[in-house]
Amino acid sequence: MARFEFRLPDIGEGIAEAEIVEWHVKVGDRVEEDGRLADMMTDKATVEMESPVAGVVLSLAGEVGDQIAIGSTLVVIETEGEAEAPVPEAVEDQIAAETPGVDEASVAETAAPEPVAAAPAPNDGVAPSPAPASPARVEPVVPATADRHALASPAVRQRARDLGIDLASVKTEGDRVRHADLDAYLRYGSGEGYHAPHASRARDDQPVKVIGMRRRIAENMAASKRTIPHFTYVDEIDVTALEAMRGDLNANRGTRPKLTMLPFLIVAICRTIPQFPMLNARYDDEAGVVTRHGRVHLGMATQTDAGLMVPVIRDAQDRNVWQLATEITRLAEAARTGKAKSEELSGSTLTVTSLGPLGGIATTPVINRPEVAIIGPNKIVERPMFYGDEIVRAKLMNLSISCDHRVVDGWDAASYVQALKKLLETPVLLFAD
Repeated sequence: MARFEFRLPDIGEGIAEAEIVEWHVKVGDRVEEDGRLADMMTDKATVEMESPVAGVVLSLAGEVGDQIAIGSTLVVIETEGEAEAPVPEAVEDQIAAETPGVDEASVAETAAPEPVAAAPAPNDGVAPSPAPASPARVEPVVPATADRHALASPAVRQRARDLGIDLASVKTEGDRVRHADLDAYLRYGSGEGYHAPHASRARDDQPVKVIGMRRRIAENMAASKRTIPHFTYVDEIDVTALEAMRGDLNANRGTRPKLTMLPFLIVAICRTIPQFPMLNARYDDEAGVVTRHGRVHLGMATQTDAGLMVPVIRDAQDRNVWQLATEITRLAEAARTGKAKSEELSGSTLTVTSLGPLGGIATTPVINRPEVAIIGPNKIVERPMFYGDEIVRAKLMNLSISCDHRVVDGWDAASYVQALKKLLETPVLLFAD
């Protein structure tokens, strides 16, 4: 037998450590060559670790959430064993030695099946009545016979059944039970016959360890709010003409991707940013240096199952709306499926965050440090607007911008949003030279 130490390889330039986000093996498992050992996270990219040898796992470097230094031992594997052979006694002894607080009694207790509760004995020697072939289901709803005598529409009757309400017990001023009568019944006291099947019930507390992507997000957001003096400016933009243009372009898009509001906003950002270079910048706190970037590498905040990720559209200033729409779709899909590369998740100079139809009235987004600004379009709503003496139906959208007050003044932020507003309210200017 031989012991093989699998050391965490260098998985990225400048990376000193990685976090264990998931183990695919445990001590005592047999792993085949090229079998999955663990998932490690660094710089918001998850990398699979595969075993270069076959054998039995003797020890693991840590638990999920632990940080492991590059070059340190991640897994120890005992090689030269048959695939179907049981774990040798030496391995079992080592497993027991490396697992504190576990003794033979506790192992036996864990392995033993739960005893099955015995059936209760008959009372006073009276023979029990024969059991039915299958247990009868107890319904919380009162008998339907009472239901049928109350007059109500099918919709009201179904709602009463769902709520477990006896329609015969619902007071009504007319000859039929209506939805308003059910509302009053629920609001002012239902009596003994009502049992709310969907009522909230207390649940046990559930501790959730903050690891992986969620821990990275927590650390980055805390650092951003702790070190950056944020301020947020919000203005209202009439996007009626822009929405009409977007509809026309989508109606004639052919095989090209469907356009959302985001590509138009990015074009507007790129066209106005040369006049406001302080916004397309990164601030090095330690060096006390602000770097104003000539190119727009636009971060795109994307919600995934693992948490918020920010893939980057490189050189956004060189792309048209169709190219931007294609890149937005590609990067969002890569982020959501965990296939985004490390270089696609870093290096942004300015970020846009959008909740789409959930955007709300206004947002106060947190800056993606070390950037100095983040832009957040909000939900589009229709409202009547006064234009002189005329009242028209308009599509309106609030636009939020959060800035680092150490680098950007309030006047600059407001002036920049006004420049964006001009382009978005007169969308033909987006395509003018």
